[in-house]
Amino acid sequence: MILALDVGNSHIYGGVFEEGIAPALKLQFRKGTRSCGSSDEIGIFLKTALRENGFEPENVRQIAVCSVVPDVIHSLRGACSKYFGINPFILQSGVKTGLKIKYKNPIEVGADRIASAIAATHHYPGKNLIVVDYGTATTFCAINSDKDYLGGVIMPGFRISMEALESETARLPSVEIVAPEEVVARSTVESIQSGLYYGNLYALKGITDRIKRDHFAASGALVIGTGGFSRLFEGEKIFDVLVPELVLNGLYLALKMNA
Repeated sequence: MILALDVGNSHIYGGVFEEGIAPALKLQFRKGTRSCGSSDEIGIFLKTALRENGFEPENVRQIAVCSVVPDVIHSLRGACSKYFGINPFILQSGVKTGLKIKYKNPIEVGADRIASAIAATHHYPGKNLIVVDYGTATTFCAINSDKDYLGGVIMPGFRISMEALESETARLPSVEIVAPEEVVARSTVESIQSGLYYGNLYALKGITDRIKRDHFAASGALVIGTGGFSRLFEGEKIFDVLVPELVLNGLYLALKMNA
């Protein structure tokens, strides 16, 4: 059994893979990153999350981690060592990815974006790809059919945008993030929901179209949606494929690639 952990700015997103002829993701869970605490708190949480879902922690043989929060790595490494007896694989600079990173400084690319790109190129080989990840930040990654990671776009995510409105204005409340029925709303709450949804929707359409035009005009590109809020746009027919667990799949593949 393999435990995969994606440490984001808002959550630790975890998954359990059972190996076999066709390895399968059997469990997914989340924990707030800001409440991570010590290595003991993390270790106890992980073991409890596994047991409460019918998985024995003693069956975990390997742990793979990617993180965009450097401060959590030390505690997480300690938790893996103390509570599982495992030195985790960390997806970081210097490990094998199968990608050619074209960033000016490759170290700057977030480990979660690398994990998603690894999974995307594995599951859709020989294709130009645009991976759109809706997490704390919304990111766009462009990868060509030769596995060249060309670069991407980073913009504020849904929650950051909503929190900015709430904290920087006197009377605008926090709202539930949902797809509104129509763009012209008739209440403050619905107006904020409309702005968040349609602002992100047309950014999604405009940025993916521009990436296609600038880099993939001749042969087009497959657009993959992932991340917690990607399902909001499922009915808009912009994503060719929706794979919310893409980063966990990429972590599993990176672990095997570096065995």
